[in-house]
Amino acid sequence: MINLDEDALICDLAETYRIYDYKQLPPTRVAVFSLGLRDDSRIKMKLSGHLVPLDTLLLAGISDRLSTLIWFQTEDGQKGTNRPNMLVDLLTGNKQENKKDVIVFDSGEDFMEMRKRLVGGE
Repeated sequence: MINLDEDALICDLAETYRIYDYKQLPPTRVAVFSLGLRDDSRIKMKLSGHLVPLDTLLLAGISDRLSTLIWFQTEDGQKGTNRPNMLVDLLTGNKQENKKDVIVFDSGEDFMEMRKRLVGGE
C-alpha cells in the first residue's frame, strides 16, 4: 500500500485512527491498521481500481433508471431520440460511442469517395 500511494495511506490512517506519523509504529501494527480501513478509504479504492464508492454508483444507477423511465414518457422517448446521459457511465468513465458519429463503408472505394467529398478534392 505504501508503494502504491503513500499519501493516500497517510490520509486514511490520520482520518480513521488519528495516526499522523505511521513510521513511529511497528510495521506489523501499521499493516493491521491498514487492513482495517473502510472499503471506501482512499487507498482501498485505489487498490480496487474503483473511482467512486459503491453507494454512489448505486444511487447513480437509481437516478439513471428513473430518468430513463421519465424519458420514455416524453415525445423524444417515443421516437427514441435525445436519450438522457447516464450518470453511471460518467462516474465510471465508460462512455458509449455515439452511433450518429459512426459511418460504415462497404468498400475502400466508398471510403475514398466520401473522403473526396469531405476534403473537397476531385
